[in-house]
Amino acid sequence: MQMIEIAQLPGRYSPPPVKVGGKPIDEESIAREMQYHPAATADEAQLSAARALVVRELLRQRAVELDLLSADATGESDHDAAIAMLLERELEVPEPEEEACRRFFDADPERFSEPTRIAVRHILLAAAPDDAERRDALYRQGQTLIEELTAIPERFTEFAMRHSDCPSKSEGGELGWLAPGQTVAELDRALQHLPEGLHDRPLASRYGWHVVIVDQRDEGRRLPFEQVAERVRHTLREQATRRALRHYLLALEAEIGVEGIELDDDAAGSLMQ
Repeated sequence: MQMIEIAQLPGRYSPPPVKVGGKPIDEESIAREMQYHPAATADEAQLSAARALVVRELLRQRAVELDLLSADATGESDHDAAIAMLLERELEVPEPEEEACRRFFDADPERFSEPTRIAVRHILLAAAPDDAERRDALYRQGQTLIEELTAIPERFTEFAMRHSDCPSKSEGGELGWLAPGQTVAELDRALQHLPEGLHDRPLASRYGWHVVIVDQRDEGRRLPFEQVAERVRHTLREQATRRALRHYLLALEAEIGVEGIELDDDAAGSLMQ
């Protein structure tokens, strides 16, 4: 089964006691679990950790009920194996039909396209984000370099080796072929929209200013359904698993009983593959 992330569930969190089927989940256990649930605040992390332990205990008690796990079993690997068997046995996840897969594919063409790749060279003029004076000076330097390169573009390698603060200067500023997400976010966004050639002004990033040449663009293309059919089926299967798991957990909550905390329609767990 696919790993399914515990959602950050809404609502105010009331501190323990928390009980599942009358069994308490103590504060110490919740505190230990919090390290696996980073959040903006300690309260949010505590809430997420408590709900994760509630989900795990619901599944443990159901596994014991079905004789998939001994009531006195303490080993984590035993629990994990029993929960995996339980979910394989009780979760009903329909296999996506061909028609549904094609509809999903047609509805989101960008998701199943090859990304645009860009062959880039750059000169980094490094300046910290909070050093306004240096950033102003280096922006002007970048403009000067661009003016000179506009007249004599073949000097780019020389300028990169002389002026760039990036390790790529030893390669004449070559960054190679970049796909989306392969460079710092603010520069990445700008590069996706640049035409081939020397850009007419320095580009900003958290590292400073970039004098950029796009040597070549390899535009992304939509892939045929047959090439991505398995990816489509996997995505729909994962969505169906999430829905089935959500309903299953809510049913267990109603049957076994949970005190001190509530699961809702977004309840899920960091569960078994």
